[in-house]
Amino acid sequence: MPRPPSPSIPEKEFLFNALKQSLRLDGREALEMRQPELIFGADLGYVECSLGKTRVVAQVDGKMVKPPPERPLEGMITIHSEISPMASIDYEPGRPSDEEVTLTRMLDKIIRRSDAVDKESLCVQAGQRVWHLRLTIHCLADAGNLLDCACLAGMVALKHFRRPEVEVAGEEVIIHHPSERAPVPLSMHHTPFCLTFAYFPDTSTPPVLDPNHLEQRLSAGLLSVALNAQRELCVVQKGWRCSIRTR
Repeated sequence: MPRPPSPSIPEKEFLFNALKQSLRLDGREALEMRQPELIFGADLGYVECSLGKTRVVAQVDGKMVKPPPERPLEGMITIHSEISPMASIDYEPGRPSDEEVTLTRMLDKIIRRSDAVDKESLCVQAGQRVWHLRLTIHCLADAGNLLDCACLAGMVALKHFRRPEVEVAGEEVIIHHPSERAPVPLSMHHTPFCLTFAYFPDTSTPPVLDPNHLEQRLSAGLLSVALNAQRELCVVQKGWRCSIRTR
């Protein structure tokens, strides 16, 4: 599949001249995000998130499994993401793209490795049965800044998800149907969210928050920062070949 055409010279000049005057093509300020929109599905743990025209669907499923012997008291969380070829002409069908791999790794760092979910609360029987949560991210449309949209969708889906009530009687484990007992929300340690900034080749051009597709393609690099409400820094990642000066 041929690479998508690069932005034209007039497009580049128009964008950079506008940014130097603190103007953006969609009318936002340099450090202003697009307004997120959330749609909840009928199933608990199903959320559709939009940032402008960027659309992501997140879904959480849970099943009971035997834990690995090295972590007998903790449940498990796995994160899988896929970018549909319909999301943008930048993506090829039939094989995972570099962007897809990078997105999955970043979500794993932000959500799983930062211990956003209390894994010990997912333990039912030590060494025998724990909950295994699977967070699946489907990227439907890429109009820029997929990571922030996917992170928001994933965290909201985890908060929206409810696992069945479980009762342990000796060696027997009884999983109650939601019609019998109300499902249980996940125990969360904190709620990290991601903010992505785009930097440009000309240092006189100010960086922008939540870049759209054109801003992202013309940027020299991206800086993604994951924070929580306690002002704790969870993850920092600098993408592409750009140097960032500190003042």
